[in-house]
Amino acid sequence: MSASRNNPLLGVFWMLVTGANFVAVTGIVKYVGDGLPAAESAFLRYLLGLVFLVPMIGPIRAARLTPRALKIFGFRGVVHTLAVTLWFFAMTRISIAEVTAMGYMAPIYITLGAALFLGEKLAFRRMLAVFVALIGALVILRPGFRELNSGHFAMMFTAVLFASSYLSAKKMADEVSAAVVVGMLSITVTIGLAPLAWMVWVPPTWAQIGWMFLVACFATAGHYSMTLAFRAAPMTVTQPVTFLQLIWATLLGWLAFDEGIDNFVILGGTIIMASVVFITFREAMIRQKQVTPVAPATKV
Repeated sequence: MSASRNNPLLGVFWMLVTGANFVAVTGIVKYVGDGLPAAESAFLRYLLGLVFLVPMIGPIRAARLTPRALKIFGFRGVVHTLAVTLWFFAMTRISIAEVTAMGYMAPIYITLGAALFLGEKLAFRRMLAVFVALIGALVILRPGFRELNSGHFAMMFTAVLFASSYLSAKKMADEVSAAVVVGMLSITVTIGLAPLAWMVWVPPTWAQIGWMFLVACFATAGHYSMTLAFRAAPMTVTQPVTFLQLIWATLLGWLAFDEGIDNFVILGGTIIMASVVFITFREAMIRQKQVTPVAPATKV
């Protein structure tokens, strides 16, 4: 292990910071609520976040992207556009804890997608982890025992779409720099969200614009601190820390938004996260190429 990845305490610290940033994102979006349509909220988040794109302009221009690369980035932009729109919508319909717990399914879908589209072997341990994660999702949703609303279905599709987005990024990460991958995502999603926002546009207040800029700041800070965590320690150390996001999200929903604590959501989220940690640990043990990201890697 390189020296840059041999500081577990620092890795855990930065992953805790990452979790705090992403929980702040969910809290702000929940607070803004139905004040703005989901597509418009998502558009403002990405539009205002373009200020962070400035350092990436040079690498993007120098990359001399081929038509094939532009098609892949375009595809990623489309699926990520739909994902963030559904995520913002789900935040106004279901609890923060449910959104967070169901978001843990994205790495599981990535495992399946890597086998189906990237030619990676779906070993028995992966199949078992996927099965266990699906049980966790059923524990959260409890179909037949309670009424599911549009927010639950939105989050189910959100996790699949975020997984598709990550797999596209994984494919391009071997060909261009991380700055190009992140920068092209910001550009394509902003463009993709523009017509959706225009169709439902409501004049935002300065306060709402300010809140969406904060969302952009916290989301960018979260991705940056997550990168620092990866540099400081292996994913087998940082991965389990992501589960704390569910605890923080549940407490935030309870304290700030009067959302009840659903023990089934906690249990289901724990089951899903356990399967993700298992996959990560096993892949690290056999030194295979890591394809399963931590849960926050698919955040907006």
